[in-house]
Amino acid sequence: MKNGVYLAYIFAITNALIVGLSFLFTKTAVNESNPIDTLAFRFTVAFITISLLIIFKVVKVNIRIKSYYKLIPLTILYPTFFFSFQAFGLQSVPSSEAGILFATIPILTTILASVFLKERTSIIQKICIIISVLGVIYIFIMKGSTISFSNWLGTLLLVISCLSLSGYTVLTRSLIQTFKPMEITFFMLGVGFVFFNIAAFLTHISNQSLQSMFVPWTNLRFVVSILFLGVLASFITSLLSNFILSKISASQMSVFSNMSTIVSIGAGGIILNEDIFIYHFIGSFLIIMGVIGTNLFKDTVIFKRSTTTNE
Repeated sequence: MKNGVYLAYIFAITNALIVGLSFLFTKTAVNESNPIDTLAFRFTVAFITISLLIIFKVVKVNIRIKSYYKLIPLTILYPTFFFSFQAFGLQSVPSSEAGILFATIPILTTILASVFLKERTSIIQKICIIISVLGVIYIFIMKGSTISFSNWLGTLLLVISCLSLSGYTVLTRSLIQTFKPMEITFFMLGVGFVFFNIAAFLTHISNQSLQSMFVPWTNLRFVVSILFLGVLASFITSLLSNFILSKISASQMSVFSNMSTIVSIGAGGIILNEDIFIYHFIGSFLIIMGVIGTNLFKDTVIFKRSTTTNE
């Protein structure tokens, strides 16, 4: 059990690393395409990847359609709601404001996990989660970011996106007792593939621009970005997240998401030659201390996998 928990922590850090780098690749992709097309291509690559692994028997998935209906609420929350509301919210809300809102996800997850899963978190854990969130908010505020409710619709859409991710984390924590991580990942990516491709095609048909949909694939930077987003930032991160949630609590898992801010700052400085200031180090220190504290002073009930098979 301990080895599994340690592995979950390693995967959580890896997950944060990939998510942090995904911001750079997403920025590159949307410069050549639009958000909906990018999501369609991203989940197409991800679903093709996991399908090929299943076909060539690299991984095994017990595909029983009649039992997968239990995963429908999960896939509505993520990837459908999360990415859809995020994409439309970011059209009218600056990414800096969005960063502050998304920093609250660990708090939202802790609240939902307490209500629906009866997960217990100690006072020290709660403080550490808040410290980690404050670290992210501090960085964005020092950059001059604030939250303006003048564009209330965009802000509302991003709040729903945050709640969707928190809800996904909590619901996965429950479903992981019945389904294996790979099974959940396969179904999630399949739904994302179908939903976002339908959305993309309908959008292009209504705009009479279907012929331009695949033009970005002539750009090598776009292709590399989509491959990263599809294989690593969609398939691998989904699989890692589902495995992590089978070993540690929802609140412990969610606080790791703030570490992606540190990764994006470092990547921006190294790859894009962006300036890094002292407040970045202070905020990063708060984030790291919050993550360590949340997982070091744990007082949560860890689920055991059910021995029953899917029905």
